This record gives sequence, structure tokens and C-alpha cells, in this order.
Amino acid sequence: MEFSIARRQMVERQIKGRGITDPRVIDAMLKVPRHLFVEEALQSQAYGDYALPIGEKQTISQPFIVAYMTEALRLKGGEKLLDVGTGSGYQAAVLGQLASRVYSVERIVSLARRARRVLDSIGSSNINIKVTDGTFGWEDQAPFDGILVAAGAPSVPEEYLKQLAIGAHLVIPVGTRGAQKLMRVTRVGAERFEEEELLDCRFVPLLGQHGWKNEDR
Repeated sequence: MEFSIARRQMVERQIKGRGITDPRVIDAMLKVPRHLFVEEALQSQAYGDYALPIGEKQTISQPFIVAYMTEALRLKGGEKLLDVGTGSGYQAAVLGQLASRVYSVERIVSLARRARRVLDSIGSSNINIKVTDGTFGWEDQAPFDGILVAAGAPSVPEEYLKQLAIGAHLVIPVGTRGAQKLMRVTRVGAERFEEEELLDCRFVPLLGQHGWKNEDR
């Protein structure tokens, strides 16, 4: 099957078919070639309704979850975003279709390098990647008009709240290592935040100083 056909079917069945309505999110999911963000041996599965391994015990999220989290940011266009957990680079690529600039942080060097190569190959020039402890965010580029976290945290790291612009949204899985609730946190004032539970989910753990420690269980 041609990848373009598989991508259109993915969007019709998994994205639009499950209630994603933002036309800009739908368009981004149609444009970004998801198969390039996985190993060649898995490319035939790239548009399936599931997460896939990308090495280093990390995954590329299920297409619906990528679209859902992106829509949950309520982007209008022109924003500066923080993407925590670059991984394959696919989520950053989708965000890059919607925002003016994406700052993406990844703790694993090999994943960051591969993501950079793929992003460069598809012309995603508005995405910056830094190898660092992602639980610190990217302080010198704050404030952000949206923050998306693709790893499960035991609680919402204070650093993200500090780096969120007033009126902007933080979308993050929060819970145990095995199961989380996807949360949307909105900064409604200098010291005021509102939280919403969106759905049940399961992500790899957010490891770092302000997340899970490697030895935590």
C-alpha cells in the first residue's frame, strides 16, 4: 500500500473518525510522513492504530493520541511551543505544521540525532532540539504559548508551570508509571492555574530531576 493512501486512511478512521475536528490538526496529520519516523522494518505498520517502538525503550505515540494532544493545546497559529520528549520527532513535526517555532527537548542523544536527521529531510526547519533533562523545560526560551509532554509524570513539574505563558495550555500525562490521566493545565493568571482531566492514557515515564528518578518504581 502506498504510504500516502495509508496516511489518508489513518486520518479518516483514527483521527476524524474519533472526533478530532480542528482542520489545522487534521491537515498536519495528513502532511507529516509518519513512516519516516520509524525504522524501515516497521514502516509498513506506521499508520496502524497503535504506538511503535523506536529504540531505547521509547515509543512513537499512537496517531490518535498525537492528534488529540495537539488539538488539546488549542493552537491558533504563530505560537512558540515546548515539546518535551522529542523521541522520534513525529510529534514535533506535527506541532511544527501549526506553530511558528517548536523547542523540543530529549534526554537520549541517539534519538535526538535521528529525529534531527528526519526533520531536516522533510524540511521542518522551525524545530529546535536540545539534549537535556527534559523535566527542566527550556528556560531561556520561555514563556511558551503551549507545552506538550509525551511522557508520564508523577505530578506536574513546577518548571513547566513557570514557563507557560498566561492563557496558554500545558498538556501532560500524570499518574503512576503504569497508567496516567492526560491533563490540560491552563495558566489563567500569574499564579493561577486550572486543571482538566481529558482521558486515560499510558506513556513511558518522564525521567529526570523533576519527574521519575531512574530508580523509582
